[in-house]
Amino acid sequence: MNPNEFGKKLGIGVRVAGRIAQQRMAEQARETDPASRAASSIPRTSAPDASQSGFGMPTREQVQARSREVAAKSHKYTRAAGRGVGGFLRPFGRVGGILWLQVTGFFFGMFALFFAQDLWRTHLSYAAGPQHQRFLIAVALTALFSYLSVSAFWRARRR
Repeated sequence: MNPNEFGKKLGIGVRVAGRIAQQRMAEQARETDPASRAASSIPRTSAPDASQSGFGMPTREQVQARSREVAAKSHKYTRAAGRGVGGFLRPFGRVGGILWLQVTGFFFGMFALFFAQDLWRTHLSYAAGPQHQRFLIAVALTALFSYLSVSAFWRARRR
């Protein structure tokens, strides 16, 4: 199958599934809310009433009141959708965390190797040579970055 065709079909499928989910959520909201059942049983007329302005458009206060009402009702559905997305993304977060630990462990290992080279270059000055201070700094930094590298890989393995 052509990738472009697959993408188009996938996009159409996602849009249709979204509309179906939206309709089902709206039906559930109507079933659970007695005020919306009563309001939906009243037939709607196409003629504007006195509370609407201009060309049959609702006033600003009506729009704000309706949006507050919809937001209050949809809060529980939004939280449920968030758990679904979180459940979908959890494995990717786990794999991403492991990958992050491995990448940081690799870079810490590269720094440890860099400082180990300097350690080897100055190893003859370990007791009291002209580069004694540089040798001690190289020892400390090699030990630090080696520890960070090993601990990052160890943590990645435990996950």
